[in-house]
Amino acid sequence: MPRPRTINRERVMECAEQLVQRDGALALTLDAVAREAGITKGGLQYCFGSKDDLITALIDRWIAAFDAEVQTHTPPDATPADKARAYVQVCAQMDDATRARIAGTLITLLQSPDHLKKIRDWYAGWLTSEVCNSDEARQMRTMIFAAEGAFFLRSFGFITMQDVEWQAAFADIQTLMVPAGPAEPAKA
Repeated sequence: MPRPRTINRERVMECAEQLVQRDGALALTLDAVAREAGITKGGLQYCFGSKDDLITALIDRWIAAFDAEVQTHTPPDATPADKARAYVQVCAQMDDATRARIAGTLITLLQSPDHLKKIRDWYAGWLTSEVCNSDEARQMRTMIFAAEGAFFLRSFGFITMQDVEWQAAFADIQTLMVPAGPAEPAKA
């Protein structure tokens, strides 16, 4: 089979994710990704540089896709609570293939402190402490922790759930956010 003249970065990253999903995180080597994508190792290195650069691209792709999906479920002029609800909604809607790809990518990135920092920084953006003293902030954190916990338990195969049960669990998580009450009157 002739090799393609140009390398489609998105297709290569899809191949890398499929490789990790099928064969595990240790299977992610430049040789294996090149074979999976039907390109030369040299072409892969030209396109991504190193294995670390490929992993960085995978992380960036995952973060951008997740954040874009959250944005589609976030109303204009969203409050932090609206954003937390959208975050939970996106977690609830991930299919098995997406969960497996993300879990495999996360396992792979844990091998590098630089990659771990990127994920920590992303979570810090979601779990910002600018209003940590409010009840709403604590509720938002709890919603996100619950959604992430459920996601990882299911993704790593620690629990099995039918989709109906999964959706019910996420509906329960959404109820953790108590609607804001009326504003307190200003004290004179």
